[in-house]
Amino acid sequence: MLETRAATIADAALITAHRRAMFSAMGSGTPESLEEMSRHFEPWVIPRLADGRYLGWITLDGDRPIASVGLLLLDWPPHALHPGSAERGYILNLFVEPEYRRRGLARAHVELCLAEARLRNIVIVTLHASSEGRPLYEALGFSASNEMQFRNHPPSYLLPR
Repeated sequence: MLETRAATIADAALITAHRRAMFSAMGSGTPESLEEMSRHFEPWVIPRLADGRYLGWITLDGDRPIASVGLLLLDWPPHALHPGSAERGYILNLFVEPEYRRRGLARAHVELCLAEARLRNIVIVTLHASSEGRPLYEALGFSASNEMQFRNHPPSYLLPR
């Protein structure tokens, strides 16, 4: 039987492993860059889990964690789209083990994040979509925005060989 629970500090290593698996499944990064990211991510997420800036949910099949997601609460200046609020939400680290995909778990996890955002009166929730995830996010009401990105020169381990 599947059970979903809130993430705790004790789940930092699992969240890190799922983040790494998510990027690997998308073909993002090299083994070296994913290792480097993991080394830095776990100590980054622990204080955010502790103080509530990172909210997470984990679904288990028995004792086995099979899916997880995070909602990062971002300090954001009041904006024309949310003039009375200084916070936005960012959904990240959505991962479902391959053999459990196409069962509605990703949708359920995103819906948990959106419900939490509504409870906190967070008007804007963003995420970065993989090509595989884009249809799900669009079905849930997400739309492309005007975000642009600039990248400084990457470390050598991120350059193609």
